[in-house]
Amino acid sequence: MSDWSRAVSASAKESAPPGTTSATRKAPEATTSGHRGLVLEEELLFEQGSPDLSGVDLPPVEAFADRLGSLERKAPIGLPGLSEPQVVRHFTRLSQKNYAIDCGLYPLGSCTMKYNPRANERVARLDGFAEIHPLQPAATIKGALQVIEDLAHWLEVLTGMPAIALSPGAGAHGELCGMMTIKAALESRGEERRRVLVAASAHGTNPASAATCGYEIEAVPSNEKGRLDLEELERRLGADVAALMLTNPNTCGLFEDEICEIAEALHRAGAFFYCDGANFNALLGRVRPGDLGIDCMHLNLHKTFSTPHGGGGPGSGPVALSAALAPFAPLPWLVHGEKGLCLREGRSPPAAQSIGRIKGFHGQFGTFVRALAYLMSLGADGLKGAAEDAVLNANYLRTRLEGTLSLSFPGMSMHEVLFDDRFLEGTGVSTLAFAKAMIDEGFHPMTVYFPLVVKGAMLIEPTETESKASLDAFVASLEALAQKARAGEAAFFHEAPRLAPRRRFDEVAAARHPVLRWRPKAAAENGG
Repeated sequence: MSDWSRAVSASAKESAPPGTTSATRKAPEATTSGHRGLVLEEELLFEQGSPDLSGVDLPPVEAFADRLGSLERKAPIGLPGLSEPQVVRHFTRLSQKNYAIDCGLYPLGSCTMKYNPRANERVARLDGFAEIHPLQPAATIKGALQVIEDLAHWLEVLTGMPAIALSPGAGAHGELCGMMTIKAALESRGEERRRVLVAASAHGTNPASAATCGYEIEAVPSNEKGRLDLEELERRLGADVAALMLTNPNTCGLFEDEICEIAEALHRAGAFFYCDGANFNALLGRVRPGDLGIDCMHLNLHKTFSTPHGGGGPGSGPVALSAALAPFAPLPWLVHGEKGLCLREGRSPPAAQSIGRIKGFHGQFGTFVRALAYLMSLGADGLKGAAEDAVLNANYLRTRLEGTLSLSFPGMSMHEVLFDDRFLEGTGVSTLAFAKAMIDEGFHPMTVYFPLVVKGAMLIEPTETESKASLDAFVASLEALAQKARAGEAAFFHEAPRLAPRRRFDEVAAARHPVLRWRPKAAAENGG
């Protein structure tokens, strides 16, 4: 059992009020060992520890002169004594409880959980890439600089924009970078605009990024078609508006069909157009955002360009910039000098207007290598085909499930399809309970309750790497669950997941009363 699971379970068990279902450990069917088949139960590493065990055998420390005062510990360090097999088996069991794209379909909406080709990993692990150090002399990293140059060129061609800032470390960091360039450009014009308009269907990091730059945020609602309301946008435009932040395709899985009119309205008002590029997977090789009038757009290399993501990294959020914003791109700049490619670190011309450095060194280089390997292996035709297949898969799910789930908006979807909970009305089954039941079917749930503009949202993004067979199996399980809900089997959903290693946690109690520190059994039993 994972340390995290035990912490959440213990927290909820200790803090849940009387009558509340607590997040306790699932009681297995009667077995002598307590295990269920090959799903093994085990204690925490701290509970397994013994003072006489160690996975390493180090020689005693020789006497030495202490120049920093006494370094001798006054109390035990508190780490468990474990043998090497214990450690290996523990973390192997934890890994078997994880779900990943290598296990099956991962239909999270707006996350682009596509399969990551192993060829990309092999290239990123080549000695010349994996073992370089950011503090090496520039003369020794010419190959790495060429990778950065080639990747930037590919991204400039795909976006139709003249400049790429590669250093941002993730999508939200890219948003911040983009808004900083917009603010710098406005200040260079002698304008202090204070408002940023944000589409109601935008990712939550959009308003946060603009607010971090000191802007006031004003939402622009969607229309009945699930797209930005152009009339409402024009009503809000004024001389104090710095920019609009919009996602396209938006988080309802729809293409903004008035995007050119939106760009024209913004530019007439002297404002900039920021586009969240997290959903670029649907446009890859088909549409160039620069041709639509977009001034600034971040890209997620860890989504669209097939780098593994999740668990905190590795992310990368390059920003494509229009000619008006390019002079303000962050440092360092990659330039062609007398000695070939080199990094311009200072703000001397032509980088005098740069917003400066926003990250240590030049970004996530391993992610750059993976992205370039992906781009070069697919080529122009392959990238276009990837986007077409992503859209095809989403629309296949839309047509297969339209009569089973509740489609939020009619018409063609882009890379993801949005359903809502209307099909569960009167069943006593919530969106969350339906999602938990999917775990018993062997599927990771889709994104639920997002976007916020749709009640009970269920957002599915299959990506282009799923086969028809895997999508058909997914559809069959959703159809069966919907039939159970309509048949009045609400209790079945309230108990889900029943077959997973853990039952449903009391997430509210665990969040309000988290167990953040391990306590030895004896201390816990004595109230210590």
